[in-house]
Amino acid sequence: MDWYPLYNSLRIAAISTVAVFFLGIFTAYYIAKLPRLVKGVLDVVLTLPLVLPPTVVGWLLLILLGPKRPLGAWVLETFDVKLVMTWWSAIFATVVVAFPLMYRTARGAFESFDHTLAEAGQTLGLSNTYIFWRIRMPVCRQGILAGTVLAFARALGEYGATSMIAGYTPGRTATISTTVYQLWRTNDDAGALRWVLVNIAISAVFLLTVNLLESRQKRNGKEVRA
Repeated sequence: MDWYPLYNSLRIAAISTVAVFFLGIFTAYYIAKLPRLVKGVLDVVLTLPLVLPPTVVGWLLLILLGPKRPLGAWVLETFDVKLVMTWWSAIFATVVVAFPLMYRTARGAFESFDHTLAEAGQTLGLSNTYIFWRIRMPVCRQGILAGTVLAFARALGEYGATSMIAGYTPGRTATISTTVYQLWRTNDDAGALRWVLVNIAISAVFLLTVNLLESRQKRNGKEVRA
């Protein structure tokens, strides 16, 4: 059994998760402080990939990054690097589809934060950076961790946009999801089943982790109120 699809899926998901972790946190932090109307408009734009069909997301990425499109052509001409049909092309797709999960979860955590804690830190002369990393983030850590796990699981299982922008080449761009589809197309049900079971096992572990984090967050909240 060729384990390249698992390795490729894990590295794509890991890199994407690191990217959306920081992008989601800082975007959620600053948008949470904006006026309601502006926040509502930005929410729609930033969470749109969550409801769009993955193939639509993939098509939009091809329009933006394709070698005959302005951005893709400029990168190819300037750096001799193609932005599509490589293993790391899938990172663009997974970042786009996983970002809304991280953003929404982080924003919910920040909005539930008790702002009197930050005000108390300011009265003590603490910097905003210190308050953010040493006060706000520890308090919101359960929600942040849950969003991170969900983003990783979403990136790991992404298929539609990934197949359009990275394609399927064994040993080069193959992921678990694209491998399952290709094995099904070639009537290799046994091979497809093996990868389905691998994907289910990994996803179950991450969903269990999310449930544990949510349970701990609720338990901590009850202890604080008590």
